[in-house]
Amino acid sequence: MRFAPLSLTRAVTALSLCLGLGTAALAQTVDEYVVIQAGEEVGSLTATIDGPHVSLEYGVRSNGRGARNTQEIELNEDGIPVSWHVTGNSLFGDPVEERMTQSEGVLTWESQSENGSIAVEEPQLYIVNDGSPWSDGLYVRAVLASGGTSLPVAPAGTLTVEEIDTDLTFEGIDGARIFRLTGLGLGSGYVLLDGEDRLIANFSGGMTILDGHHEIAGSLSALRTEMENAHLEALQDQLAHTFDRPVVIRNVRIFQPDERVLSEPSAVTVFGNSITAIQPDETAWIGEDHLVIDGEGGTLVPGLHDMHAHLGASNAIRYISAGVTSVRDMGNSPEGVLRLTDRIENGEIAGPRAMLSGMIEGRSDYSVHTGWIAASLDEALEAVRWYAAHGYWQIKIYNSVPGEWIAPMVEEAHSRGLSVTGHVPAFVSPDYAIETGYADIAHINQLMLGWMLEEGEDTRTPIRLTGMRRGGDLDLNSEPVRNTIRLMQEHGTALDTTAVTLELLMMSRSGEFSSSSRGHVEHMPVGVQRSRRRAFVTINDEQDDREYTEGFQALLDTLALLDQSGIRLLPGTDNGYGFTVHRELELYVQAGISPARTLAYATLEAERHMGRDAWLGSIELGKRADFILVPGNPLEDISEIRRIRLVMKDGVAYLPADMHRAMGIEPFVDPVVLPSPESED
Repeated sequence: MRFAPLSLTRAVTALSLCLGLGTAALAQTVDEYVVIQAGEEVGSLTATIDGPHVSLEYGVRSNGRGARNTQEIELNEDGIPVSWHVTGNSLFGDPVEERMTQSEGVLTWESQSENGSIAVEEPQLYIVNDGSPWSDGLYVRAVLASGGTSLPVAPAGTLTVEEIDTDLTFEGIDGARIFRLTGLGLGSGYVLLDGEDRLIANFSGGMTILDGHHEIAGSLSALRTEMENAHLEALQDQLAHTFDRPVVIRNVRIFQPDERVLSEPSAVTVFGNSITAIQPDETAWIGEDHLVIDGEGGTLVPGLHDMHAHLGASNAIRYISAGVTSVRDMGNSPEGVLRLTDRIENGEIAGPRAMLSGMIEGRSDYSVHTGWIAASLDEALEAVRWYAAHGYWQIKIYNSVPGEWIAPMVEEAHSRGLSVTGHVPAFVSPDYAIETGYADIAHINQLMLGWMLEEGEDTRTPIRLTGMRRGGDLDLNSEPVRNTIRLMQEHGTALDTTAVTLELLMMSRSGEFSSSSRGHVEHMPVGVQRSRRRAFVTINDEQDDREYTEGFQALLDTLALLDQSGIRLLPGTDNGYGFTVHRELELYVQAGISPARTLAYATLEAERHMGRDAWLGSIELGKRADFILVPGNPLEDISEIRRIRLVMKDGVAYLPADMHRAMGIEPFVDPVVLPSPESED
């Protein structure tokens, strides 16, 4: 695979023909696209192109939610939008109203997340905040028309477009070309254009494809995987440091999860993937062939855990850079995640250890399009058997599974050695799920809604999130709450909390960084920053604001009550971001749980829940070398875990600062100094 040079003449000519500009004006064209997730159509996109004017109708519906919008765009002769108007709703239904205009040397924009204006010598490419997959095709055409491979974009940043040379051909598509877009966020975008620069497919993560070309979707997905794998393998070669002799990390204190204290200054020796010695620093024996890393008085903490992750190849490296060495994958493409975990375990790409929970959803109008969607109990039981046969640790039951299926699914899972987790399906109580055999409940809102919902309310809809605003009226001393906690105590049921995701949904406000994002989003590319300045629920007035604020405080109070009641808490985030694990732990401390107990939950207690604590979860002789080094004391300030100078997973060392630079992220702290390169493999 190589990058092919762009042809300015071909690009400009194709752009003019595609947009109906110049002397060769074309009649109005209407392009119909379908949005595909997990092989099923979940939305549509219609692009009506009439000369320089483009009208878009976009909508997606999956998992009981989805974005919908209409857009009106005016383009100049270079394919640069000079006006762009978007109206509709975001993923969770919050109203969207976005406008951009540029004339007489000024570009002005206003969106849910921000507004502003900048002086421009000539029209500048604007990156829409609430767009559609069609936008990426527009961006590529604008770069092609410029005659280069990159353009400065508004509000800030630079977009780079690279043409990918591939041997793939597509029947019925003349002059097909594939482009990679970078600079908009943490990942890459991929689009397929035809010879007239008409968008055929956007396959940046999901799949939006011109109707009638469904048959090429599989090839495009495979190509994206191939390209991303090549990029990630190159990063692994660049960023992973392996050693052929013992390595000593000295002048450090060790966080001990069971005692919840820091050790005296120590030296930790690693050889291969294991911890082979832990000695007092002053008297440590260091052999002549040993390599030494000076911890400079910092703290070694066992590798962090995200107990509610959705692992992907592109986000696996972010987990490692955030010090997350283990995750529980809570619903994914079954075949895809098995291939991914093999590649991580073989050292081909950077990524955390993963315990797999296989998603099983019932078929309904609200189904999530992930994992296995069952239309009958027999199909659900077949899914349980498939997951067991493929080495999964657990199954995850989702919203649309009928209540009468739960008991036989749990029985089948237990008979095959599988644990069970999940949402509390619609019209079922958390108490029933606990009594039936859940090892843990996924999401604190799934637990709390059992105390707040009224008869007949359907948690397959966004009420499973918006209903949390009722928390301000919740009496945590009430019998329903106490009964649920008693059942959790009796059955040993844990809670996968995902408090940070509820904070993002309940406490985000338009135009400002949410508290869930502060501390890391300032380091992110501008596209990520823009997305974190938006609201995810509708706040119409002070009462809405107050109800969500009080509801979130009730969530924190519930965390504290569960901890005091001896319920095991499992820190999780429900995203692939990595950095939000740190905020999840900060929320535990904000709820009143000590930093030491919080770190125990995020390390050894997580491994105890998964049954791997004999060889993971703490820094002890003979255990795997999974840990992070921070400069200060996280028992005094839990936020210290954001400032990671070194990550070691299975004895392989990574410097987060170097990883972050490679991903376009501003480093959080300077790295340690590793032994000289000539001493490494």
